[in-house]
Amino acid sequence: MLYTSYSDRNILIRTGRWIQDGSPDCAESFAILSLADTLMPFDRQLEVLLDNLNKVIEDGGTPVLMRFFLSDPANQTEALRERLVFDCPVSVIGQAPLNGTKIAAMVWCRRSAAIRRVGDRMHKVTERGIDEYWFTGGLSDSDGSYNQTVALLDELSCGLESQGLALQDDCMRTWLFVQNIDVNYKGVVDGRNEVFDRHGLTPDTHFIASTGIEGRTARCRNKVMLDAVAVKGPGVVVKYIHGESHLNRTSEYGVRFERGTVVEYPDRRHVYISGTASIDNKGRILHEGDIVSQTNRMIENVGVLLEEGGCGFPQVGAMIVYLRDIADYSAVKKLCDTRFPDCPRIIVQAPVCRPGWLVEMECMAIY
Repeated sequence: MLYTSYSDRNILIRTGRWIQDGSPDCAESFAILSLADTLMPFDRQLEVLLDNLNKVIEDGGTPVLMRFFLSDPANQTEALRERLVFDCPVSVIGQAPLNGTKIAAMVWCRRSAAIRRVGDRMHKVTERGIDEYWFTGGLSDSDGSYNQTVALLDELSCGLESQGLALQDDCMRTWLFVQNIDVNYKGVVDGRNEVFDRHGLTPDTHFIASTGIEGRTARCRNKVMLDAVAVKGPGVVVKYIHGESHLNRTSEYGVRFERGTVVEYPDRRHVYISGTASIDNKGRILHEGDIVSQTNRMIENVGVLLEEGGCGFPQVGAMIVYLRDIADYSAVKKLCDTRFPDCPRIIVQAPVCRPGWLVEMECMAIY
């Protein structure tokens, strides 16, 4: 991964570019855009961010995923949606950037991808004869987090089936954003387990890489938001990674997701690392109350998963760090600046699914 950065008084842009062997051009790229001026009103921050996002896309190619992080989604989502002109997978979530600004963005671009909409929430991305299906911004008005989770996963499954795919065979990664996670996460877990039972996703088969994390939307009645990606095509091989020297199987404490998934294409690999915290191979929280030690153990766990996936931190294109307590931001930022000075990353406020976990990380790598 080739890292570059650009900054001025208004914005910081970190990019990670994957260049295929033998090609002079960037094949895939990630960028994270963070506003720098905390005193600008939201409208001005939005203008600066979108202007620079357009430049990133002009340089990187077709956007296959955009995710926007908002400090106040109830007041900001509509203004953002009104300004968006991209017909691509877009996810908008209330997870405040912890540098004190109101909006940030992550974008994943591909140089040779073609994209088209195939449903209200689904886009098809075709590249090298392989199809990806991105389901983004899934919301349900069902009652409670259990029913919303079931409805959203059923909607995802039906959408995939309409394209000749299956949830149990072809979905590689999900993100479940949960409002008031300390209250609503159990409903998410139970709802996912119910859907997975119906689809034959059990401890004896496999699960799907996932992050389940605090995230708010513009409407308080939406307890859960779902994003997901599925892959289908010739030569695609899927491997699941567990990091069993450092982490336990998630089914041991009643949840169902893979620690990570490697998607092997004929010419490259994508590695999706699920949300990972300070945990040991017995499922216990390590270093309770100690943000520095928890962050170091989290990074160690992610490193073990990446190694099992055949790569390491130098191949990471983007990382997201989630913090429960904004008071821990300075300590975590210092550690990340030291360990990953160039990697595109963002730190946002988003409590993890167990209160004792103070910090969690997810990342995506290419090699």
